[in-house]
Amino acid sequence: METVITYRKRSVTKQDIVAVRRIIKSYPDKSRRFISQEVCREWDWRQPNGVLKDMVCRSLLLLLESNGLIKQPARKLTPPNPLAKRKEPTKVIVDETAVHCTVGDLFPIKLEQVRRTSYEKMFNGLINEYHYLGYTQPVGEHLKYMAFSGDRPIACLAWGSAPWYIGARDRFIGWSKKIRENNLHLIANNLRFLILPWVQVSSLASYLLASNRHCLSQDWQNLYHHPVYLLETFVDTERYFGTCYKADNWKFVGETTGQGKLSKSRQPLLSKKAVYIYPLTKNFRRELCHD
Repeated sequence: METVITYRKRSVTKQDIVAVRRIIKSYPDKSRRFISQEVCREWDWRQPNGVLKDMVCRSLLLLLESNGLIKQPARKLTPPNPLAKRKEPTKVIVDETAVHCTVGDLFPIKLEQVRRTSYEKMFNGLINEYHYLGYTQPVGEHLKYMAFSGDRPIACLAWGSAPWYIGARDRFIGWSKKIRENNLHLIANNLRFLILPWVQVSSLASYLLASNRHCLSQDWQNLYHHPVYLLETFVDTERYFGTCYKADNWKFVGETTGQGKLSKSRQPLLSKKAVYIYPLTKNFRRELCHD
């Protein structure tokens, strides 16, 4: 079947466009949201957790309409877009008393997944205030963790979807472009890692990494209905040595190119990052390269 357009890895054929036109004609008084959901059901176009790819489908329908291939119903309303100008996280007031001790002195340490909990605003505020990159809302699948010593927050870790292409990582895995397209969601990227600046405890960072590794895949399974088999992170070597990752036995596999994910140039625009990975299972290549 001839492909008319490709969007987000989905090839749209003439037959698909006929199906979209039929759905629009069948529901002339329905909203664009309703139409996109019906298209998703017809195509069985879903996320790995089974949820309809409604927002992606809406973008595709707009593209088809701009190319003159379909005519959507008139908009019923235009809701405000909270992503257009997102508010900065609220500043968090916490105990900043200096902590100098051993890891054992901090026990019991609780590591809690805080996304969609009452602690998420605190997480966002701490990252925005104390992490050198600040806070940006993750896109796609992601989890957020906070570590507490007793009731006192001491660290934050965020994990999210892996970047589309990282040469050093992909060569290490040994997968093809097609396999990567299908299985990239099985990798989690360490988006942020913050030990609060007044907490100066030797070996705490590697201890938290190890603790998080042990629960991350199951937590991912609980929320997104699939596991993760490999972790990755990028270390800005102009600022850090990656000591905690080395101490936790992460493997250095190379460097990024420094081009950035949106760059159209082959020249480095950003500082190069060291790429570290950690397999969560001995059979990670078999799981990641499974067609």
